This record gives sequence, C-alpha cells and structure tokens, in this order.
Amino acid sequence: MSTKVLILGSGTPNPDPARTGAASAVVVNGVSYLIDAGVGVVRRAAALSPTWGGEFSELEADSLGHVFITHLHSDHTLGLADLLLTPWVMGREEPLKVFGPSGTTKMLKHLRDAYEIDIDYRTTGSQPSNISGSFFDATEITEGEIFKDDNVTVQAFEVDHGNLKNSFGYVFETSDRRVVFSGDTGMSETLKHHARGADVLIHEVYSSEGFAQKPADWQNYHQAHHTSASEVGIIARDAQPGILVLSHILFWGASVDSVLTEVREYFDGDVVIAEDYTVI
Repeated sequence: MSTKVLILGSGTPNPDPARTGAASAVVVNGVSYLIDAGVGVVRRAAALSPTWGGEFSELEADSLGHVFITHLHSDHTLGLADLLLTPWVMGREEPLKVFGPSGTTKMLKHLRDAYEIDIDYRTTGSQPSNISGSFFDATEITEGEIFKDDNVTVQAFEVDHGNLKNSFGYVFETSDRRVVFSGDTGMSETLKHHARGADVLIHEVYSSEGFAQKPADWQNYHQAHHTSASEVGIIARDAQPGILVLSHILFWGASVDSVLTEVREYFDGDVVIAEDYTVI
C-alpha cells in the first residue's frame, strides 16, 4: 500500500469553523501516525474512516495509537485529551504512544488526572471497558531518530519557533515516500536541509499581504515565530520538494490566490493550499 499524507486540521489558533486545529496523519500499511493534536483531531480522523463514509480504516477511532507533537502550544495539543480518551472509549486497548518535547509527559499526566472521575467510572461501573487503553506511553524527544517500526522511520529536528525551545519538525521515511513536517517555525536553514529532495513538504505559512495590515507588535511576533509565504517559497526553491503543501495558514483577509502568488515568486513547483481533509 502506498503512503498517504492527510491533513486533518489546517487551522491556527483563530477559531475558523472550516479549519480545525493543527493535525496531520501519515498512513501506511494499515497504520496511522498522527502529527500534532489540535482541536477536532479525532472527529476529523473519524470523517475519513469507513464508519463515517471515508476510505481509511486506519483512522477509525480505536486505531489512533501514535502521535508526534511538534511543540506544546495549545493549538497543537488541545486535542490530546480527546485523543487519549475517545479512542479508548471506542475500544482501543493499547496505551496511546506519544512522542514530543520536554514537558509532554507532565501535560499528559495532568490531562489524565483531570479525567480521573470519568476513567474510574468507566472502569469500575457497568460499562464494558479496559483500563490499559486509557493510559499513555510518552517519549520525550531530542534531535535525531526517535521512532522506527516496520512501516516508518521518524527523525526529529529543532526549528526556530521564536524563543520557544524544544520546537521540532519531523521527517517520516517509508518505503515509498519521504515526508517532512515543518511544525511552527520561522525561516529555518535546518528545515531547509532536512526538506531537500523530500517527496512532500508540509509547511506552515502566513500571508505577506495580510501581515502588512497587522500592528507592529503582532508583526514582530509573527516574524520571529512563523514563515511568510515569500519565505516558504525561498525554502521550497532551495529544497525542491516534489509537492509543497501549505497548512496552518494565517490568511488575515488575504485570498488563496494571493498566498500562491507570493510563494510562486520563488518556487515554480507543485503547491497545494491545504484544507481539512486534504489527501496527498
């Protein structure tokens, strides 16, 4: 089976009903590997599963067993409690395997503690349930190879998300694809290095046109923490991925065509503006 890349959530902290929180999936050989867990991750996955008319059995709720967190900002982690507990309620028997930066274990422990009443009732009351699927197995990562199984090898690398240290991008290598996720980052030479020649590069982006309308304090913030469409074009020009997928998109009133024009000023390869449910 060929590797598929699915954008489950293409949004940002802005509560756009059409674009849920940051989340993607790499699907290969019957297994799904999630990248980030923004708001709506479980339901966006469910929408692509056979139970709800989709084609990816790997995204059935009880099959969601692996997630790789790029960094601990809320828009990338608000769906973690849902991901921990809903698949368990639906029958997952194995602990959720979570890979993420320093602080991931503490976050998950607090989330599980917050739902102690729910977990206790489901496991000691009349509801048929297991206890093991409500737990998590967390690995706090540094740069380098962090995971490998028969389907995929995952490498983490640090990116430049302002002053938020331990922010990571990921390289997923399967038998037929090399897929790179930028995470949240400013212009990053490290990312460019890892993305060189990738089959797919999923990169965050903000509109340069929209940026010009922001007040100076927000311009300072976004310039340090994120990547403009023009800068993404430069990265793609130098890295030459097979497909550039733009997600976690800050339009700020600009159009899709405007963002594409800014990217294409530097990169003339294939560009996809991601929406929720985009399949590559």
